[in-house]
Amino acid sequence: MKFTSRHTAARGTAAVFGVALAAAALTGCTETAAGGGGGTAEGGAACDPADVTLVGQVRNESNPYEASWLDGGDAFAEQVGLTQERLTYDGDSTRQQEQISQLLAGDTECLVMNILPNGDSDTPPIVEGAEEAGAYLVTQWNKPADLNVTDYDSWLSHITYNGVESGKQIGDALAEAIGGSGGIIALQGILDTGAAKDRFAGLEESLAANPDVELLDDQTANFSRAEALEVTKTLLTKHGDDVKGIWAANDDMALGALEALQQAGRDDVAVVGIDAVPDALTAIEDGTMTATVSSDGPWQGGIGLAIGYCVATGELAVEDIADEDRAWFAEQFLIQQDNVADFVSPETDEADFACDNLFSRSQGAIS
Repeated sequence: MKFTSRHTAARGTAAVFGVALAAAALTGCTETAAGGGGGTAEGGAACDPADVTLVGQVRNESNPYEASWLDGGDAFAEQVGLTQERLTYDGDSTRQQEQISQLLAGDTECLVMNILPNGDSDTPPIVEGAEEAGAYLVTQWNKPADLNVTDYDSWLSHITYNGVESGKQIGDALAEAIGGSGGIIALQGILDTGAAKDRFAGLEESLAANPDVELLDDQTANFSRAEALEVTKTLLTKHGDDVKGIWAANDDMALGALEALQQAGRDDVAVVGIDAVPDALTAIEDGTMTATVSSDGPWQGGIGLAIGYCVATGELAVEDIADEDRAWFAEQFLIQQDNVADFVSPETDEADFACDNLFSRSQGAIS
């Protein structure tokens, strides 16, 4: 049975990868990797695969994209005969740090963590803690620009997406949908995150390229559907019929905006988002939403664990990971009505999480 969630963020997509891939991933993973003492961060003996502990941590599972991330982690864990520990911290930075501190206070010799830091400022203490404890860490999305992965041994890789590009892509799609002119409102994400900052910068680039599109207002809704519903209601009351489009920094907020529009009896407003969650794909199919961008949540949930697992078990040595693969942009996909069918249920390449193919989706190093 194959994992069929490359471009959809639906819950329940986690499945077992092919037996052949599982065998390939395990074969040789206990061997000593070239160039290092077993390939571990501290240069010690490689972990027995059965001794590896896999942990995935996101903000919450009420966000379909983040839930799909954990589902992807489950799928990878099952592939290698393990179970992922699923952690959520409800967007509370203090709670996130407490959860990680508890993990790092235990047995960390073969601990692998795939972490979504709540904001850029949350990443340094997570990195320092993992380094001190010798746990294998992969982070995604958020980190300060001046924090360098290559300065650490236990911090194996940081994966993110070109938010400027995706923010501009959906901005341009929105401009086209409203005929190249008119007023729009923007729903920003959590402001202390690189994703929110970069995506809004992309919108600003789109506005510069589409001078007849006017940004009437922007407010944060913290990547939350419920908050976006209330913020959109307020902005619709404030700006009325001048609102021709809504740019949202993620799909959860876009879906909240769609609900507000429905309550207001407005079917004349174009809406765009990012994440390709199932409800957004459905909305694009039926024409109530214009566009989204997929970063493939299930793949993210699996790839962070796979990188850590391959190093922990000795298939890959830290020093053999190229510098450009220590902090990198991964592939993303613009989805509109003319191609949404291609993203609903295509199969993931079974080789994606194999130890010799971990960086196949790289679009280049983070500058």
